[in-house]
Amino acid sequence: MNTREAVIVGAVRTPVGRRGGALSAWHPVDLMGETLAALVERTGVAPADIDDVIVGAVLQHEAQSGNLGRHAVLAAGLPESVPAVTIDRQCGSGLQAVSFAAQAVASGAQDVVIAAGVESMSQIPMPPAMVPGAPLGPQYSPRELARYDGGLMAQGASSELLNSRYAFTREALDAFGVRSHERAAAATAAGKFTAQTVPLHVDPADPSSPVLDRDEGIRESQDPAKIAALKTVFAENGTTTAANSSQLSDGAGALLIVDRAYAESHGMTPRARFLATSVAAADPIIQFTAILDASEKALTRAGLTVDDIDLFEVNEAFAGVPMLFAQHFGIDDDKLNVNGGSVAVGHPLGSTGARMLTDLLHELERRGARRGLLTICEATGTANTTIIELV
Repeated sequence: MNTREAVIVGAVRTPVGRRGGALSAWHPVDLMGETLAALVERTGVAPADIDDVIVGAVLQHEAQSGNLGRHAVLAAGLPESVPAVTIDRQCGSGLQAVSFAAQAVASGAQDVVIAAGVESMSQIPMPPAMVPGAPLGPQYSPRELARYDGGLMAQGASSELLNSRYAFTREALDAFGVRSHERAAAATAAGKFTAQTVPLHVDPADPSSPVLDRDEGIRESQDPAKIAALKTVFAENGTTTAANSSQLSDGAGALLIVDRAYAESHGMTPRARFLATSVAAADPIIQFTAILDASEKALTRAGLTVDDIDLFEVNEAFAGVPMLFAQHFGIDDDKLNVNGGSVAVGHPLGSTGARMLTDLLHELERRGARRGLLTICEATGTANTTIIELV
């Protein structure tokens, strides 16, 4: 009988910087390395005990190429004996890293794994699919395109399909964007992110340079008139604008996942366990609906319903995504993205899952709540979901 249990004992993240902003001078390897080093220091784990480091990163070219995770281990000053791998499940890469780590530990294959994610959207050129109006990139093959008769499109354009299909108005989407900033600003002012944050010098080579210790993209005040006047990005007379979409950003996050027996025998306090992880795939044209399937799977595997979940985190790739989730499952507003999300905080693609799970863990602990569900939509219609429970 397998008595092993994968638990989270530590979770940290950098502040999220705007593209071209305070963290733009940071090489993504060093950004990840600094985060790994902080996690090791704060948890007290013996570096030589780390069996693997799994790093999510999406734009795996130029400075993020060549197995970024291994480079980050070396940049962090960890022992050369610590291996690493870099994975890509698009926007869910950081959360997928967590799932792989939990599965490795629960199976007995490994005892101590770091799951992490990073993205520098300042230093890495954006692919064509992220540029409004640009053609799809070379990753789309002739046969794939033919299968959908030219219907495949970038996520931005798909957000307009989502908003139209589910009747999400421009006013409702903008209101959700304002809500994200208001909640994130309130959480920042209350110090809710402080304990999990790894402050960083703006100039990584100058320890006397200013320190970024809070998310850079959050707006404390917003002008409704300016928001309403913004042009739509992906369709003329559409509904998606910069105010109701996630920001392009820089950032990293990391979690230490170990076997519960290892934690207890090494003086570590288990903080949360995994009730379920899941992945799902659906329509690659509309791209966002798989969050519903992945969450249904995870709830079924955990033997739970939405009524058993205290807090929900749904990535705000576009405001319509968490709105879809809330509409489908009937989620109370005071349980969903309670400290804002990627519209306000930012969305450094590969790191967002690790950042969101770190936020969720700390918020459950702060409230004395029990269970949290996190789900993330991904390009071409996939999604992953994780449910955790405090221990």
